[in-house]
Amino acid sequence: MSASLDAVLGELRERIAAAQGARRALRLKGAGTKDFYGETLAGEVLELGAFSGIVDYEPSELVLTARCGTALSEIEAALSARDQFLAFEPPAFGADPTIGGVIAAGLSGPRRAYAGAARDFVLGAKLLSADGALLRFGGRVMKNVAGFDVSRLLCGSLGTLGIITEISLKVLPRPRAEETLRLQLPAAAAVESFNRWSAAGLAVSGAAWWQGGAWVRLSGSPPAVRAARERIGGERVETARAQAWWQSLRHAQLPFFAGRVIWRLSVPATTSPLPLPGDPLIDWGGALRWYADPPGEVAIREIASAAAGTALCWRGPAPQGRFHPLPPALARLQRRLKERFDPHGIFNPGRLLTD
Repeated sequence: MSASLDAVLGELRERIAAAQGARRALRLKGAGTKDFYGETLAGEVLELGAFSGIVDYEPSELVLTARCGTALSEIEAALSARDQFLAFEPPAFGADPTIGGVIAAGLSGPRRAYAGAARDFVLGAKLLSADGALLRFGGRVMKNVAGFDVSRLLCGSLGTLGIITEISLKVLPRPRAEETLRLQLPAAAAVESFNRWSAAGLAVSGAAWWQGGAWVRLSGSPPAVRAARERIGGERVETARAQAWWQSLRHAQLPFFAGRVIWRLSVPATTSPLPLPGDPLIDWGGALRWYADPPGEVAIREIASAAAGTALCWRGPAPQGRFHPLPPALARLQRRLKERFDPHGIFNPGRLLTD
């Protein structure tokens, strides 16, 4: 590690020690692109953007390691130069998040249902703990985990367990062929079709529905894509238009997301249309349902629970909390993890659980 990065790490340790001594909360911040996500923002801001840079990248091994403050754009540019990518398609929301923020939030894009979630690509991590120790979990190879996989536990923890200083990720080659089809279908028929095509093992890498149209992305070898296209049918979408649409969906920039209040429901992919007013935006082959500006009296969480799912208030007033309430046993486990990693509660208090 260079002298300048040693100095940054030393400064982080000093700030943590001072916060521990004063029992003062620290609010961890990379690029701030996900400040809207989570319960509360509390504490003295601790900037992490300076702890940046790609540490190691082995294209032949499909592994990249970077420090927490490294911009997502820098990582994607390095991967693109070798015709590789982050297959979980992390959303950037029109900005340039840090890779630490990407993993701390644990959010994934349209390819998630077919390639895997963000946590599925985490191989290892380094964590700066509340006592200033630099802990290492996992590693930089595909098969390295024995026992409890803490590196994946950090994915989605929203910085409540410590500072993710470094992350190792599995990357994938870009598909040799990719194209998008569009079909005019009602929502119920689209969801049924998405599930049927997935069960048939077709080369689908994205399946979404909005405003009467089903968008289906095919990725893989040219013969596999061609066979899927012939099986599914529909209109072939011009490449530039298709890429723009999937990017807008990935980064939550479709006109749908201009709504004042947005709810994000995760349900089993086979779930029939939910008894909610208005047309949803459907993603992940039916497993993700977005709703904009529902009437205030609609019991969204009860409807999601009845469908064996969860409901998250993505934007707008959330008097009962943004996240779907955890079952008591899971809530206790989450609090015990917080107490073990951060006994004095200095890292992002209230960001994941309000209490």
